[in-house]
Amino acid sequence: MEDEELLADAIAEGLRRETLAVDVVYDGDAALERLGVNDYDVLVLDRDLPLVHGDEVCRAVVAAGGETRVLMLTAAADVPDRVAGLALGADDYLVKPFAFVELVARVRALGRRARPAAPPKLERAGIALDPGRREVFRDGQFVALSRKEFAVLEELLRAGGAVVSTEQLLERAWDENIDPFTNVVRVTVMTLRRKLGSPQVVETVPGVGYQIP
Repeated sequence: MEDEELLADAIAEGLRRETLAVDVVYDGDAALERLGVNDYDVLVLDRDLPLVHGDEVCRAVVAAGGETRVLMLTAAADVPDRVAGLALGADDYLVKPFAFVELVARVRALGRRARPAAPPKLERAGIALDPGRREVFRDGQFVALSRKEFAVLEELLRAGGAVVSTEQLLERAWDENIDPFTNVVRVTVMTLRRKLGSPQVVETVPGVGYQIP
């Protein structure tokens, strides 16, 4: 199981480098516990989890009727195994070993299905953000952002002018281990504003959150 935990940690770290917020657990019981308290866009699920089998976790996710999409990982490459996994309600199926770039592409595709449809490029107030290329332009000029700044800007643009709370940004751009009382969102927004330049486009809604109107 040590190898499987190392793989899970490696996947999580790789996805975080892609500006995705990731939580990790190593058994099915812990997975069900997290799923009961957190809303996730995508669940990357190893089919051979200990304590509670991955099949049972998948059934529970489907029965809950939420918007979480399931990408099932397995060492079984036979067609009947893939068919059985999809029949459980998994949205996608990836056989180990796999190319990490393919995993990222599949996670992003499932994430788009878990949310209201968004255009390939997000544009508002002179800002153009390309999630696939991880590029940002302001009035045609490239803007170099850190991973967290990019993730925060993406969430604000996806909101389409609506206010995004600090709690939502913490949940979507960081992970559940972040201190809810941290000022990391405020600091990240401050540096984001500086890099985007004038006139300022990210507005603070006192006591509520942030928006790009």
